[in-house]
Amino acid sequence: MISKTEQKRKAATLLSLHDGGDLLILPNIWDPIGARILEVKGYPAVATASAAISASLGYQDGEKIKRQTVIDVIGRIARSVTIPLTADIEAGYGSTLSELEDTARAVIEAGVVGVNLEDGLEDAASLRPIDDQCARIATMREAAARHGIHLVINARPDSFLSSSFESKAEAAEDAVARAEAYARAGADCIYPVGPGDEETVRELRARISSPINILGSPSAAPLPVLQSIGVNRVSFGPFPFRSLLAKFAGIADTLKQKGDYSCIADRLTGAEVGAYLLDGPE
Repeated sequence: MISKTEQKRKAATLLSLHDGGDLLILPNIWDPIGARILEVKGYPAVATASAAISASLGYQDGEKIKRQTVIDVIGRIARSVTIPLTADIEAGYGSTLSELEDTARAVIEAGVVGVNLEDGLEDAASLRPIDDQCARIATMREAAARHGIHLVINARPDSFLSSSFESKAEAAEDAVARAEAYARAGADCIYPVGPGDEETVRELRARISSPINILGSPSAAPLPVLQSIGVNRVSFGPFPFRSLLAKFAGIADTLKQKGDYSCIADRLTGAEVGAYLLDGPE
């Protein structure tokens, strides 16, 4: 178990990483060994991707797996490393504020010190009304405070993902309005998920006073450019998971076709894998 003192230290560390001038890079993981690899390689924090966790368990994203399943997974990850863990909890696994409060309590008891909380609704076109989402952010903040933890809330306006806006400019206006409201409600960082192109990021950075998180992708501005713009944090969603899945799918195709063993030649040794694993029994 993670002690309350240690959890408070991790929460303070995670919050400070949004303010130090250096870009916080979070290649999203979905299991303990991924977190261990990042810790050993010197990353100061780790983050999960909900889509990666769901897919690794055989389910679609969008809160299709049970809340307790998510808590079990992120708890294992949190206990596997000494660095802070921020978890993607989608829309919070609760339709009411009371249910959301239960999620906050479970997340904190699992040893997590940060969360992503999105405002997109299930139909992918609609967004939760701003006042409703602010109430949800405030509920998370208050629940964490009762546990003595400053849970780092990364509030995700899904404006750019919604089909209800006719242009990117309209989506940007909505994202900025939501960012301001979410910050007042208690969010520490704003994650306007979607375009990572330089022009859009510069506009968002100029108009959003809070720390901002950008989604890293092949179409996003390069990391040095994002840092020069003043972006605080870059995460990668399910892209690392899907990249590795593509590698495995390629291995499966090669072996099915009775190809050679070169497809499994580029690998870690057992000893190299062991360097990322915990000693002793569960």
